[in-house]
Amino acid sequence: MRRSCIRSRPAASLTITAGAFPVERRREIMESMRTIFVSALAVGLLAAAEIKLGKPLTVKDPTPIATLLAKPADYVGKSVQIKGKVTEVCQMMGCWIDLVDDRDQKLRVKVNDGDIEFPKNATGKVAVAEGRFDKIELSQKEAAAQAEEEAQERGRKADPSKIKGPVTVYQIQGTGAVIFDN
Repeated sequence: MRRSCIRSRPAASLTITAGAFPVERRREIMESMRTIFVSALAVGLLAAAEIKLGKPLTVKDPTPIATLLAKPADYVGKSVQIKGKVTEVCQMMGCWIDLVDDRDQKLRVKVNDGDIEFPKNATGKVAVAEGRFDKIELSQKEAAAQAEEEAQERGRKADPSKIKGPVTVYQIQGTGAVIFDN
């Protein structure tokens, strides 16, 4: 009466199966598997180190924010790329980020709602963003309404009396961005 298939096999057949690869070859296989695992892990970590949003970046080099703000007329309507530290993110829909350069010059990157959603936890990270550099002229009433909306997003109260007359705002109508995990 046979109790199991394993016990009915001769011991030699187990040795042949287990010894199908010489010890040196098994070590080579294990080393190859370790290398593949470590490589896959490294690629995964590098991919996690940046978040790509929207369209791929096409402008070759970033233009300093200070340069854009010093001579805005030279860049209005043109495709530009900027790099800076994220100081603020729209907490309602993730539809804009503010980037600041090393000279503390700030520029907003605004996207159409739903096109890109900037991660709400991006504050403090470095980002590269690209899009059309726009000049927006707001009347006193429009500027007050925008200030009220932004204050509401931040959970603060706006003071429309601080806005005197029309306001000119420069921002980038964003098409793509990369946020780096510092």
